[in-house]
Amino acid sequence: MAEVREQDAPPVGEQVHMPEPSIIPVLNAAGLAMAIVGITISPVLIVFGGVLFLVTAVKWARHTRRDIDELPLDHDH
Repeated sequence: MAEVREQDAPPVGEQVHMPEPSIIPVLNAAGLAMAIVGITISPVLIVFGGVLFLVTAVKWARHTRRDIDELPLDHDH
């Protein structure tokens, strides 16, 4: 049986960063699904779903970038 070394374990109290809950990923997926379904049903769904997808993708990327910028550069803080 392998020996567990204490240095392999993360330090006690190390925090894992989790993003705040958001509806944006759900709306993003719904827009993409709507655009794909619109290919067979109606060009209106393609446009509406595509616009919803693009708007939510930009908001999601901006929010993620802002969230990452707020993180400390090292793990000591």
